[in-house]
Amino acid sequence: MDDLTETAGAQVLPRDTGSADSRPPEIPANKPRSRRRENNKFSSIAISTAAIVVGVVLWQVIGQFLVGNSLFLATPLQTLHGIGSMWSAGTLQKDLLVSGEEFILGFIIGSALGIAIGTIIAKNRVMKRILSPYISGFYATPIIALAPILILWFGLGISSKILVVISLVIFPQIISTEAGIRTTDETLQDVARSYGASTLQVFEKVEIWWSLPYVLAGLRLGVGRALIGVVVGELFGANAGLGFAINNAQSEFNMPQLFAGVAIFAIAGIVFTYLLTVLERVLAPWATNRP
Repeated sequence: MDDLTETAGAQVLPRDTGSADSRPPEIPANKPRSRRRENNKFSSIAISTAAIVVGVVLWQVIGQFLVGNSLFLATPLQTLHGIGSMWSAGTLQKDLLVSGEEFILGFIIGSALGIAIGTIIAKNRVMKRILSPYISGFYATPIIALAPILILWFGLGISSKILVVISLVIFPQIISTEAGIRTTDETLQDVARSYGASTLQVFEKVEIWWSLPYVLAGLRLGVGRALIGVVVGELFGANAGLGFAINNAQSEFNMPQLFAGVAIFAIAGIVFTYLLTVLERVLAPWATNRP
């Protein structure tokens, strides 16, 4: 059964007929295509890096020469100074730990539940009919309406913020996972069954691998939504965290520290999204390798 996962990408070669002239066909080297893919990867990184540098330079120019007032727009240098002052005061370390814990726990729990529920509704039509109205309803409900309720129920501690993050992460993951499993190529399933694969083996050898890019896409969506959940939860009620620090900076008209909090969230989003992109290249190279 281990050969089933290789069937989709394998090249079928003609059998040896036993004649003296029969020889295996030459398979063209794949080096030019591999080299082109590597060049595309490095050029993509270079373009993204250049875009970030240009954006930061424009931000500095606009803030320093066009706006010229840190009460309205802090420049990148002022933002770095704000980060340094928060670090020196010892508040940034505490806020990073609190927000990081809320993000990581909420993201992991929400993603795991989303993958599990998405798999269940993809394999069971009855469960899909039962859960679909709830999934559609809660997915469409703005988090700004749910966050106050969760904070009132579970208090100002970390539990309410984790639940806010989970509520934002879980539903895109359910939808992505369910779509991936439901759209599995029937031809691949039939090939697996023709080898004598059981229903469980078809799921393990075909459906999981087919749906993997969908699951990873759901994880990438979940990163941004999890960060939003952290901010929203801490803005509505918290005594620590980056969202709490942003709220305090806003009330004190401390624009450098406000932009510092926003910049940290933006950097976290870029880093985690990039790590998931790398993970997709490792786990599902067929979904990312293009000529």
